[in-house]
Amino acid sequence: MLAHSPSLTLHENGLEIGRGDNAPAYFNYYWLRDNCATSFDPETRERVFDIFAQAAPPTPLEATLDSGELRIVWAGDRHVSTYPLAWLGRHAQAKPRPDPAIMPRKLWYADHYPHIPRFALSALQADRATRKAWVHTLLSEGIALLTDMPDTDQALEDAAFLIGVPRPTFFGLYFDVNLHAKPDNLAYTAKALELHTDVPSEDLPPGVQFLHCRANSAEGGESLFVDGAAVAAELRRTHPEDFALLCETLVPFYDEHDTYDMRARQRVIELDEQGDISGVTISQHMADVFDMDQHFLDRFYPAFCRFGRLLQDPRFLMRFRLNAGECIVFDNHRIVHGRAAFKAGSGARHLRGTYTDRGELRSAWRVLSDEGRFQP
Repeated sequence: MLAHSPSLTLHENGLEIGRGDNAPAYFNYYWLRDNCATSFDPETRERVFDIFAQAAPPTPLEATLDSGELRIVWAGDRHVSTYPLAWLGRHAQAKPRPDPAIMPRKLWYADHYPHIPRFALSALQADRATRKAWVHTLLSEGIALLTDMPDTDQALEDAAFLIGVPRPTFFGLYFDVNLHAKPDNLAYTAKALELHTDVPSEDLPPGVQFLHCRANSAEGGESLFVDGAAVAAELRRTHPEDFALLCETLVPFYDEHDTYDMRARQRVIELDEQGDISGVTISQHMADVFDMDQHFLDRFYPAFCRFGRLLQDPRFLMRFRLNAGECIVFDNHRIVHGRAAFKAGSGARHLRGTYTDRGELRSAWRVLSDEGRFQP
């Protein structure tokens, strides 16, 4: 906060506002002119002032403090800008705007299935508070179950649009997980699926995954889910050097078939700007030949295998049966999933899936929470 009776000192490139016993707050003239309230369209909230078009650096002709505001008359066009001191106080230090979508992650373990928050699709569509609770769950726990899903293609689309726009991959906008006559992915067979995150061979793997169970009467095929952030946290605690190696190293992934050849490099463990674990990327069946220096692999492989074995540790592995009419929704950059093998021909098994992006999930929370919103 700025002082109630602040002082004002003008310099060549900016001005200082005194803050009593605290050090004065300095504001650059370019920044002040660029962030005049008139620089933003009142309807779209987009910036419409073009700082590039200014022939000369912005310079105050007059600058005064009055009634809790800084008032500047700019030289040249004599444009008048006013800035509430409370607003300036929020920007007095070089800190990002508070983001309510950055919240503590609640780690979970093998016993989490009975505690997974469950939300009926109709309730999400009808009630803002329920939708807010769902989005909060996805941000904090990374996983939730939708119930009472109609047995239609439209149901999955309706669910996805509640937090974003369905996001295509090279598999298409939607995909059906069932037996294919000529499978190009292990998911389209009856074989077991190793624990993995989806589509690491794309430059930016999709963020949030939806899997709508349309039928599941086959023998076997239990769903396997692990909180990758919890496993990474355990690795950080027990083997910090391995953890650092997996955070720093780019691993090659690929997915190629007759009509596509996708390749990308990802870090096994992701950290956010605060240094917290934000996710993992792992997929043995889409890992390319590791092309790192062979001496480096002397260190990397033990760390990589230690993390992979930890993912399969019974302390972390949640196993359950996904039922018809349910849709599991989870953070594809955090939650590692797989499937036990099932007996082909023993019953019907059909899951339909799609993705949205994590940025849209965070956007949904900011709107629903109505905190930290833009104020020019």
